[in-house]
Amino acid sequence: MKSSKQLGCAGYPGRRDFLRVGVLSGIGLTLGDSLRLQAVHAEEGAPAPKAESAILIYLPGGMSHVDTFDPKPYSPIEYRGDLGTIKTKTGEHFGSHLPKLAGIADKLAIIRSMSHGEAAHERGRHNMLTGYRPSPALIYPSVGSVIAHEFGTRNNLPPYVAIPNGGDEFMGTGYLSSAYGPFSVGGEPANKNFKVRDLNLPGSVDEVRMDRRKTLLQSVDSHFAELEESDSLAAMDSYYEKAYSLISSQSARESFDISAEPDDIRDEYGRHEMGQRLLLARRLVEGGARFVTVLTGSWDHHANIKGGMEKNLPPLDQGVAALITDLERRGLLESTLVILATEFGRTVKINKDAGRDHWPKAFSIMMAGGGIQGGIIHGETDAYGSEPVRDRVGPADYAATVFTQLGIDPEKKLMSPGNRPIDIVRHGSVIETLV
Repeated sequence: MKSSKQLGCAGYPGRRDFLRVGVLSGIGLTLGDSLRLQAVHAEEGAPAPKAESAILIYLPGGMSHVDTFDPKPYSPIEYRGDLGTIKTKTGEHFGSHLPKLAGIADKLAIIRSMSHGEAAHERGRHNMLTGYRPSPALIYPSVGSVIAHEFGTRNNLPPYVAIPNGGDEFMGTGYLSSAYGPFSVGGEPANKNFKVRDLNLPGSVDEVRMDRRKTLLQSVDSHFAELEESDSLAAMDSYYEKAYSLISSQSARESFDISAEPDDIRDEYGRHEMGQRLLLARRLVEGGARFVTVLTGSWDHHANIKGGMEKNLPPLDQGVAALITDLERRGLLESTLVILATEFGRTVKINKDAGRDHWPKAFSIMMAGGGIQGGIIHGETDAYGSEPVRDRVGPADYAATVFTQLGIDPEKKLMSPGNRPIDIVRHGSVIETLV
């Protein structure tokens, strides 16, 4: 991929000097491209979609599986820890700090046999956010960017949104155009005066003035196109096109307005970062966003894992359970795939600092809605939770399942630099017991 270059040159103002409406991350396609991609999607061989959108709740740092979805109550105390367990609605056991999720376990599919070989954070994130092992030769696109590439915008909303931001490089576009990157909310929905950055016109700019600036921008586009050919400029064109659509669409702006939610709903999700980020995610998929990633918390508990989990798990439990319940109440759960994932698990034996270290050989993730069967426990680990002993699942299998539920053929090839075709997912199989 060509590197980004500085816009503008000596003697000419940069394009950003002509338009100060706001800086929107790459948010999709032109209408023509969107229609073309929808036609391609409808070709014979594309799987029938079971979900229209997805919410990925990603827990950076590596959530401990043995303290959450795969507890080992009969192992020695130095392995099981002292957080305890709780019986779920389906008769299984979760960690004791997940009572609300335990109460809706009949709607959840838990994969206890996730496994890969990357114990470093960056490499683990690459695995789980792209479905590919890291490669020195190529950065692969995130699941969200592939979905944005395949489907484009809907109802003037960005197809791929990151809450609160898309700062992780492996949430990005990889070898695809930067036009398919995440739109970053850039603020904290739990804050009283939360507003999405760049969504509203500056106070000194009305719609008439914005239209004049748009015309001015168009008048210099041909000049800049002659100066430089790069992905950055091509992406900037769709970037501004969708920026105008988003800013000028009342219904799209309303999807970001979390203050419109009734107090009882906001309380149900929880007045904390986790709960309000998830509530905003629900509003966005309800409005038409295709894929929303919610980042929350730090789960890298090398020391005092008991204290860390006691702090992090209650908001997670409340917020995720509320999201699934709310989606079902609104008739959206079947069309919305909810995923709770992390980059790897934690060591099954507690270390000298009362924490757990990185452990990619076995960990757990959760799915719900979007055609996924509820009340399922897929896979099994050994008596300590250290390795899968049944139905191992790799990142490619997980990614293939997500894409298939959304109606994307995981074996479809996308074009990388040098006109090299690359499988959306390589060597991945749909987890049939879940679908």
